[in-house]
Amino acid sequence: MQKNMNKQEITEKTAQYARETLEGKGSGHDWWHIYRVWKMAQHIGQKEKADMFVVELAALLHDIADWKAHDGDDTVGPRVARQWLEAQGGSRRK
Repeated sequence: MQKNMNKQEITEKTAQYARETLEGKGSGHDWWHIYRVWKMAQHIGQKEKADMFVVELAALLHDIADWKAHDGDDTVGPRVARQWLEAQGGSRRK
């Protein structure tokens, strides 16, 4: 767990992780799809006065392990996202 990272650092590191993981994927859910969703989420989140940390992380990780690439298993993505967030120092909600 990296306790000294702030929200901006976690967001930047998550963007880098998403890019490295999804760049070049041919499913239409590649890095550039994530990038467009991320930018649109920022736009909407700011207008709605949302928690931008949550909005940005959700946008960046929403297809991190897309079910179509895992034989229809829709539990892989949330599991991978949770593991990533916990490794960044995120806490689990009960």
